[in-house]
Amino acid sequence: MIDAIIAGKLTGKPTQRTGPSGKPFVTCKVRVVTEAEALLVSVITFNQSTSTALLALDEGDTVALSGSLTPKAWTDKAGEAKPGLDMVAHGALTAYHLTRKRTAMKGTEQ
Repeated sequence: MIDAIIAGKLTGKPTQRTGPSGKPFVTCKVRVVTEAEALLVSVITFNQSTSTALLALDEGDTVALSGSLTPKAWTDKAGEAKPGLDMVAHGALTAYHLTRKRTAMKGTEQ
């Protein structure tokens, strides 16, 4: 497990589900571009504020997430192994959050 911050674009719309215990969670996939290639990060969050932030986004929106990463590998349609990551997210930062914070900071300047 690696504690990390990632930033990328959503591939598809985040989905909310309910687990067997009745606790809701949100899943999504984020495409993160590195120097070598693009990685697909499978994200799950049980945190209410992170879930709310993700559900307000749509495919192609940019998001930054913090949480625990686990390396993995997956096989593409051609049968090639590709690197990937799983993340249990506990925090999110979106363009909405940045705009709101900038507006709040302008209100405190004199």
